[in-house]
Amino acid sequence: MPERTPEWDLVVVGAGSSGCPLAARLADAGRRVLLLEAGPVLPPELRGAGTLRGAAPGQPTSWQVPALLPGGGTVRVPRGRAVGGSSAVNGGYFVRGTPADFAGWAAAGNDLWSWDAVLPAFRRLEDDRDLGDRPEHGSGGPVPVQRPTGGSRVVDAFAEATAALGFPAEPDKNAGGEPGWGPIPMNVVDGVRVDVGTAYLGARPAVTVRAGVRVRQVVVEHGRAVGVRTDEGIVRAGEVVLSAGAVGSPHLLLLSGIGPADVLRESGIDVVADVPGVGAEATDHPDVYLPWTPSRPLPAPGGPLHSALNTDDLELQPWLLPFSAVGLGAGDDLLLRVALQREESRGRLLLDPRDPTALPCIEQRYLTEGADRRRMRAGVRLAVDLLRSPAVAPLVAHRGGPADDVLADDGALDRWLRAALGTAVHLSGTARMGPDGDPGAVADQRLRVRGVPGLRVVDTSVMPRVPSRGPAATAVMIGERAAELMR
Repeated sequence: MPERTPEWDLVVVGAGSSGCPLAARLADAGRRVLLLEAGPVLPPELRGAGTLRGAAPGQPTSWQVPALLPGGGTVRVPRGRAVGGSSAVNGGYFVRGTPADFAGWAAAGNDLWSWDAVLPAFRRLEDDRDLGDRPEHGSGGPVPVQRPTGGSRVVDAFAEATAALGFPAEPDKNAGGEPGWGPIPMNVVDGVRVDVGTAYLGARPAVTVRAGVRVRQVVVEHGRAVGVRTDEGIVRAGEVVLSAGAVGSPHLLLLSGIGPADVLRESGIDVVADVPGVGAEATDHPDVYLPWTPSRPLPAPGGPLHSALNTDDLELQPWLLPFSAVGLGAGDDLLLRVALQREESRGRLLLDPRDPTALPCIEQRYLTEGADRRRMRAGVRLAVDLLRSPAVAPLVAHRGGPADDVLADDGALDRWLRAALGTAVHLSGTARMGPDGDPGAVADQRLRVRGVPGLRVVDTSVMPRVPSRGPAATAVMIGERAAELMR
């Protein structure tokens, strides 16, 4: 029987932060590209950067993925389920990974992803409205980037407090310089979040986008990926790319019989390729929030985010609006977020034993490594020092979080951390890249899945480890860089 001619050169599963740039750039290069997205087009009322309601439970624009935390706690982790992916429902934070992050990727055998190799992609994707004339930045790219302006008593007080504690100013968090206190680059213009779907797809009729299409499996014939199975039938393509995110992409690999053979057999899934690393080495940014009650009204100049303090492995970020004001739940206190940015502990993705096709569970093994606990304790103590500083203390009527006796005792503080832990929703590494001979690598440097020709993963799944900044900008860069490598 003659082989069927594929309708598409490329089918991309997931119109998110990596899938949109990949599809757009390859369509520009003349490829016939079909981009499939399970969620809808984002409605206009959810585009404002002052709301995060698109990520809230019950919204059709987010997956609510179950996650297990150390100590037995469970949380629901929102992941974007719309054209634009998580970039359509997040806070607009758009900070690059650092040169040290990419040096680590390269040192692990991924030299195509060194800082020098990825910087052109970072520059190409952005239209930096503040610093685009500088050589390390870009202008005229699809994604507008600018830093918040306008006065804020909270921001000014934290700036003074961080300087008094010896931290440097960091006016450009995308320059790869010394970490410190400074404004957060954001993909927000005039209060509106510019997601990657809007940025990349609006002027590209060459990309065919189908929203509301759920992909169930990669179709593999004679050992090669030849398309995907959706609820409407099979879509055939010359090449398949999974860009469904660090939960969706490894889940689809597993449902397609690509993953650890023992896990697949236990779930009743026929083994197509024994790839042990699928879902096995998840990294993320564990975080906690310290609530504080203002001593007087403190108007916010825009959205909830403005500036942050970064060290090599911590990020401290004051929220200028309470969760109740942005649609994420109850609580009228302001918050100081503390996140561990370089996690040594590793989590994993677990299939639902009752129904492997249901949303998988993330087993977050946060702070299971002693080094992680030590650094997280240091972060919480630093946060309390900032709230007690002469600059910030007059604004604070009441501080929540660990009591003084808990702060003074490592064991007690560890117990408090286990009870307070949450996630920054920055899951990465669930189908990581790596060189030949790396038993945990799912994909090679060109993001080709090992053992299955015609199949790639292009999203935060492939990161060798989560970058030490939020991964939104890096996810877009991965789509741009992958398009380069595929051309």
